[in-house]
Amino acid sequence: MSTIITILIFIIILGLLVFVHEAGHFLVGKKSGMKIDEFGFGFPPRLFGIQKQNSKWKIIWGGKTTVDPETTVYSINWIPLGGFVRIVGENNEDAQDPRSFVNKPFLPRLLTLLAGVVMNVILAWVLISAAYVHGLPVAVDDPATLGATAHFTNPRIAIVDISPDSPAAKAGLAANDIIKTVDGQKFSKVADLQQYVGAHKGSVIQFDVDRFNVDKVLSVQSNANPPAGSGPTGIALAGIGNVSYPFYTAFIEGAKAAGYQLYAIVHGLYQLFASGAGFSSLGGPVKIAQLTGQVARVGFVSLMQFTAFLSLNLAVLNVLPIPALDGGRVLFLIIEKIRGKRNNAKLEQWANTAGFLALILLMLAVTLKDVSGLAFIQHIIH
Repeated sequence: MSTIITILIFIIILGLLVFVHEAGHFLVGKKSGMKIDEFGFGFPPRLFGIQKQNSKWKIIWGGKTTVDPETTVYSINWIPLGGFVRIVGENNEDAQDPRSFVNKPFLPRLLTLLAGVVMNVILAWVLISAAYVHGLPVAVDDPATLGATAHFTNPRIAIVDISPDSPAAKAGLAANDIIKTVDGQKFSKVADLQQYVGAHKGSVIQFDVDRFNVDKVLSVQSNANPPAGSGPTGIALAGIGNVSYPFYTAFIEGAKAAGYQLYAIVHGLYQLFASGAGFSSLGGPVKIAQLTGQVARVGFVSLMQFTAFLSLNLAVLNVLPIPALDGGRVLFLIIEKIRGKRNNAKLEQWANTAGFLALILLMLAVTLKDVSGLAFIQHIIH
């Protein structure tokens, strides 16, 4: 897959995730009676917009002023990286306007702030459910446990984890590789493959794997005396297959899968920082774009699953109590509710600005780390 196509797919996915998130804020804010100046697809500069005036829709070309300051502008903008919503009073301004965000009760403001996160979770649920209707790759120990309505096809064995510095890691095997043959032999059961590898420890074992629809043949010098808790090659295996459900069951299973992934993301984030790995384990836009290209080669269903995963990650990130994020704004709102009076507007704005700048710097640092790891950059450096 070409770099241009990968970038286009990445832009479309990112645009969808951000637009759905902002649509949540817009819908709940509008329903709560808040004044919304503009709801845009993409980021400025504006291409054109439409706005209602005297029961008629007017077209606004470019960045011209609005035709009616009392109604919402729905705009299409030049930079297709999501969307935005401008709610009056969201930064503690326009306190004199009764439709301002700051003048609404606690609950409508709380729901408006959380609506973006909820929409990202709903998007993930819908995508996973739709993928289940078609057939979703799932790790399955025993297909009989899937239920009467499940349809299981294309069973195969995948590498799910690799021990650091193990023979498999040194040979270049990677998690998510699909094992086609080992020493030219096909295996349908994980136990049979493990038994074969165990019987040939100390030998060079040849793995023929499928990595995102690219065939790779790698030779692994297995350990004759592997360390405790690790096999001769240092790989963990799982049986996987495509699982599909009827439409009426797919949405139930999709909800379960989305909930499990959401828990796994939160738990993984906690483990990430509890272990002290932190920055070294983070990936930015460059890394995500690379993964997008790899997943897209596998197929549309896998791309839907990956988009759902990113949507859940965006939900978790935004709900963190960090200034400038939705979670940070919720924190300030709760503090205001406890104090029984409005927070200092300048102090809150300063905190949000500082949080925003910190996030930008973090994103730049992670992006530089990702770029420095690219093959052609490594070639230039060395």
